[in-house]
Amino acid sequence: MSRMDRYKDIHEESQQASKQSLFQRKRREGERRSQNNQEPSFYEENTEQPVYNISKKNKKKKQVPYNKGGKPKKRKKHRFLRFIIKLLLLLLIYSGFSFFLGQFVAKMDTDTPQQMETFNGFTSSSGANNILLIGNDSRDGETARADTIMVLQLDGPAKKPKLISFMRDTLVTIPDVGENKINAAYAYGGAELVRTTLSQNFGIEAKYYMTVDFKTFEKTIDTLFPSGVYIDAEKDMSKYIEVAIEKGPQKMDGLTLLQYARFRMDKEGDFGRVRRQQQVMNGVFSEMKNPLAILKLPYAAGKVLGYTSTDLSTAFLLRNTFSIAKGAGGVDRLSIPVENSWNYGESYAVGSYIMVDSEMNRQAIHDFLAK
Repeated sequence: MSRMDRYKDIHEESQQASKQSLFQRKRREGERRSQNNQEPSFYEENTEQPVYNISKKNKKKKQVPYNKGGKPKKRKKHRFLRFIIKLLLLLLIYSGFSFFLGQFVAKMDTDTPQQMETFNGFTSSSGANNILLIGNDSRDGETARADTIMVLQLDGPAKKPKLISFMRDTLVTIPDVGENKINAAYAYGGAELVRTTLSQNFGIEAKYYMTVDFKTFEKTIDTLFPSGVYIDAEKDMSKYIEVAIEKGPQKMDGLTLLQYARFRMDKEGDFGRVRRQQQVMNGVFSEMKNPLAILKLPYAAGKVLGYTSTDLSTAFLLRNTFSIAKGAGGVDRLSIPVENSWNYGESYAVGSYIMVDSEMNRQAIHDFLAK
């Protein structure tokens, strides 16, 4: 045997021993790991092929649920949620467009021009932002007196509409004017003076105002409710009104509803008229139950705000949509003066008036709004 052959054999024997030594070392390591409940990380037992560990950090993919037919199940819940979101977006776009369209149409109507008034409203102590509603009987530039004075509360403790009406002949102290009927406050200083008069005499604050004249009222009702407002008329009426009204349930358009609300040529006088005005407001809220009226509401609301002189914000109306909807079931109402708190009086300067117990009525208002 040559020297080269001998070295070759020695080299092969060395490599074989090295492999056997490595295999035995790996085998012993595997046995030791199995005794310690550990799994080999690189070689499996009795094999030289590498086995790669799967890291615990790798998360298993979620299995897609399958129907019996082998088709994957649709995520119905997510599809329904996406549908609701899309529907709400469409309603929001529709409402916004309809509102501003109605407002634009009303402002372009030169037959009922409206001018903004100075009004320094205050939030009441309960946190409510009351709305002062004034219906005036101005005609062709005449000095207007308030034909109707109401305070509407939407965002008070009860979270439902509450309406307070004030008799127009109630004798009060008008700031910087003196004693006079409450309806004269509007003629002397507009909505702002009516607000301060109510605050000083009855302790009720108003944050916003809305004034409506006769033409505006008619157009507002006809816009909101083209088919009319349901009213159960208390009696037959024909004296000093433009449209004769028969007793009983009926649908009234804007003009008829206005005549019904203003009538006072009977023994009850202003007391009966205030009651009917509250009945009219209740009827208006009740009409909101009609689904068609709800769809038309954004356009009608924009048109109403365009026709009227008001500082009411769109945001305030949106925030109190739920409260307005609750009014469809009925509006809580209070008339001032309350029972057993007044007497008739008369003077040369003022004429006939109603003398009231201010403190008793102030407490009645507080109790009414606190419920």
